[in-house]
Amino acid sequence: MKIDETRDKILDVAATIFSKFGFHKTTVDEIARAAHKAKGSVYYHFKNKEELFQGVIDKEFQMLRGELIKAIDSGNNAKEKLANYITVRMKTLNKLTNFYDALKNDYLTYLGFIEQIRQRYDNEETILIKSILTGGVNNNEFEINNVELTAPAILTALKGLEIPFFIEDKYNEMETRLNELIAILIRGIEKH
Repeated sequence: MKIDETRDKILDVAATIFSKFGFHKTTVDEIARAAHKAKGSVYYHFKNKEELFQGVIDKEFQMLRGELIKAIDSGNNAKEKLANYITVRMKTLNKLTNFYDALKNDYLTYLGFIEQIRQRYDNEETILIKSILTGGVNNNEFEINNVELTAPAILTALKGLEIPFFIEDKYNEMETRLNELIAILIRGIEKH
């Protein structure tokens, strides 16, 4: 097996185990056994459990980012792009257990990289939302006084929905709430 394939296999197995048992209860020994690799092979690719967890989070983040970009690109206009973005974001976050865990759990903040991941993720999401909004303003679809303030406001609204959807396990209500939020957002920024 090639080095990159071994690293990816270790990350995939680690993602499964971290999502099942959490960061604190997972050991590198368990990951190595489940991946059918020597513990030394895991340490060849990752210097410790924190770096391995960071690798899992980064991989999930890249997956989420890719899905969001596809969602934006599939829209024919800014309204569709924004609606697609919001829907895909929430559905994909629900599937990315480790990434979402890192975003919501304060007990992981002692890992210095978690706050960096949170900040990087927020910054990237804000940039994506700003690009949608700017496109909408430029195409005369949206009337927004300050895109720099509106983009983080939309992100904050989306984060507010995460708790009922994922923590309170009301994911089955998501579609209805999302559609309502999308309608309200678009009506609020739509050019009349």
